[in-house]
Amino acid sequence: MELLMSQRERDRLKVVHELVTGRQLTQAQAGELLRLSGRQVRRLVKRYREAGDGGLIHRGRGRPSNRRTPAETRQRVVKQLRETYAGFGPTLAAEKLAERDGLVVSRETVRRWMIAEELHAPRRRRVEARKWRERRPCYGELVQMDTSIHDWFEGRGETAVLISMIDDATGHLWMRFYPTDSTATNMAHLREYVVRYGRPVALYADKASHFKTTRSASREEQLQGREAQTQIERALRELQIEYIPAHSPQAKGRVERCFGTAQDRLVKELRLAGIRTLEAANAFLEETYLPLVNERFTVEPACSVAAHRSADGFDLDAIFSVQESRTVANDYTIRFRNTRYQITQRPLPAGLRRATVVVQQRLDATLRLRYRGRYLSFERVGPIRRSGSAAPASVGLRPPSAGAADTQRPAPPKPKPNHPWKRGYDRTLLLRRQQDTSNVP
Repeated sequence: MELLMSQRERDRLKVVHELVTGRQLTQAQAGELLRLSGRQVRRLVKRYREAGDGGLIHRGRGRPSNRRTPAETRQRVVKQLRETYAGFGPTLAAEKLAERDGLVVSRETVRRWMIAEELHAPRRRRVEARKWRERRPCYGELVQMDTSIHDWFEGRGETAVLISMIDDATGHLWMRFYPTDSTATNMAHLREYVVRYGRPVALYADKASHFKTTRSASREEQLQGREAQTQIERALRELQIEYIPAHSPQAKGRVERCFGTAQDRLVKELRLAGIRTLEAANAFLEETYLPLVNERFTVEPACSVAAHRSADGFDLDAIFSVQESRTVANDYTIRFRNTRYQITQRPLPAGLRRATVVVQQRLDATLRLRYRGRYLSFERVGPIRRSGSAAPASVGLRPPSAGAADTQRPAPPKPKPNHPWKRGYDRTLLLRRQQDTSNVP
């Protein structure tokens, strides 16, 4: 005889068999393994001795439930669903059955009956439930970063955005106010965090344009086997910090909830303190708000090992800069942001002409020019000359006469009003010539 047993019943069978055969297992130990009382264990042993393995099968197997709806009620409901409520959904059908026909059946029961009779097709859930993610074990292993655009000063003063970084393991918070949400401000915030705490292992941020780009990879990136990167992605790569893009706001819920608290608590604190400037707001964050919040809401990490790494040996000023490539002209000049710059390095490095150099625009608004790992000296020559504008006294290494010759060149003559170029196209010209030639004897 074949017995169909559930996994729970098979587990009970193994323990009861060991108990009955006299193995070194007591009833108390069997009860702990099965999560049952000693009385229930004795009942299972008795049924096993009387009926063997089949004695452990649930006695309600194959029997209808005592709470089962009568079959005649189901037949009446199905008949009404086919004849009167065709096309109704389970919820509306259950309401109408109770209201019009006196058949009180739950919506879920009606839904199951309609599916069984092929009167209703269940819909797939479009959004799956999000799974709760445990905190990272080590402090500095993962840091979430985001920006909140809000009326932080309630119209009292400057417009400001709040950029925050929160540690995933401990909830330790680091935030600052900035005038805008841009590449430069996010770089400044990241740099200050790295200087204070070190380099985290990974950064979890959204797909804003200063974090993730949609452009195609440049020629240099393709030659290096890399995808297109933003300036912040490049800086993180040079600092050996992994960038993890968040696909939804819920994915970085810790920093999002932090903003929910700040937009309530911090706004009121700034109001009470009468703060209306960025400088005063950042001083308040540093001295009052952040120490209070971190002391109250920071938790102990699961692992006592700190994962932050030292930033020694990294040129943070160069890393946290906007870097763009430029080609050196034959006169050893480059063009950058509508301005021409002359390389004054002496002696000139070999192979510099027509080579590619990197222009670094740093956070303090200064420029640096790097070529093959070394910085070159340069000076600003002037704005790039457009058509119709006067040429500078000297451009690059060209002699002054070359630039002067461009300005002394005469303008081309303009045609007169009766010039043939300005006449309209005469479609009858060919016809008149044909007529004139036909009249010639």
